[in-house]
Amino acid sequence: MTTLSPFKIVPLLLPAAFLIILLVLWLPERIELLDNVYLDTFKTSFVGILLEALPFVLAGALLSSLLQVFVPDEVMSRWIPKKPVPAILFACLLGVIFPVCECGMIPLVRRLIHKGMPVYVAIVFILSGPIINPVVYGATFMAFRSHPDLAYARMGLAFAVAFLIGLIVYVTVKKSPVRWSMERETGGNAHLHAARGGRLASVFVHTSDEFFDMGKYLIIGCLLTAGIQTFMVRESLSAIGGHPLGSYLFMMGLAFALSLCSTSDAFVASTFLHTFPAGSLIAFMVLGPMLDFKNAMMLMALFKTKFALYLFFLIAACVFVGSVLISVWL
Repeated sequence: MTTLSPFKIVPLLLPAAFLIILLVLWLPERIELLDNVYLDTFKTSFVGILLEALPFVLAGALLSSLLQVFVPDEVMSRWIPKKPVPAILFACLLGVIFPVCECGMIPLVRRLIHKGMPVYVAIVFILSGPIINPVVYGATFMAFRSHPDLAYARMGLAFAVAFLIGLIVYVTVKKSPVRWSMERETGGNAHLHAARGGRLASVFVHTSDEFFDMGKYLIIGCLLTAGIQTFMVRESLSAIGGHPLGSYLFMMGLAFALSLCSTSDAFVASTFLHTFPAGSLIAFMVLGPMLDFKNAMMLMALFKTKFALYLFFLIAACVFVGSVLISVWL
C-alpha cells in the first residue's frame, strides 16, 4: 500500500483551493448559473473530455509499465553517445522508443542519472519524452483531426525546446545540480510485485497504479476545464483569446494549473480551438508536460532549488517564444 507524501498532495490541493475560492467569491453573484441547463452543459463537457482521453491515458500507463518491468535501466545508459550534440538528439528521440508519461519520468530519470546518464541528457529526456512519443502524437492527432498541423507543430516545438535547453544546460551548468542526499530510487515495490506474481502480474499492478495516479490529475483537469467552458462568460474568453499576449499567458498558466497528463491534454486544448489562437494552444500542450504543479514539485525534489528555478525559467521562456514564432506558420 502506498502512502500520500506531501509531493503528491500539494498538486491536488492547489487546483482544488483555486476552484473553491472561485466558487465562494464568484458563484453567489451568478446564482442563475445553477440552472439545469448549465449543469447539463457542464456534465456533457466533462464526460466528453474524460471519455476521449481515458484510452490514451491507459495506453500510456501500460507502455510505461512494460518499460519499467522488462527494460533494464542500464540499456539506455549504454546507448547514450559520448558527444553532446548527438547525445541531445538521442535524448530528444528517446521517447519514441520508450514512451513514458511525465508522471513516471522523474523516478526513472533519477535512476538513470545514478547509473551515469549526464544531467543535460536527462533534462532533455524529461522535457521531450512525455511529448515526442507515438501515444501522445496519436492522442493529439485524434483531438485535432480537422487541424493535423497542430499535432506536427506540437512535436516540432517540443523537439526544438528540449534540444535548445539541453544545449544551454550543457554550456552553463558545470557542477552537478542533483540532490545526492535524496534517498535512492530502488524500485522495491516493482520487485515485490514481481516476486509475488511474476513479471506479468507486476505489469498489471504497475499499470493500475500509474492509471489511477494519472487519473486523479485528469479528472481534476476535466472538471476545471468543463467549469471554465460552461460557467465563464463566453465574451470573457473571447476577450482573452483576442489579446495576443493574454491568450498565451492564460493558456500557459492554465497548463501549469491543470497538471494534465500529456496523453490527455490535447483533448482539453481542442475545446479552446475556436476561441484562442493556435499558437497559444501549442504553448498549452508543450508547457504542460514539461512544467506543471506535479512536475515542479518532483523536479524541486530531484534538483537543487537554484537549478530548478533556472530550469523553470528556461522552459517558460523557450515555450513562449517558440509558440509565438510557430504561430506565424499556423
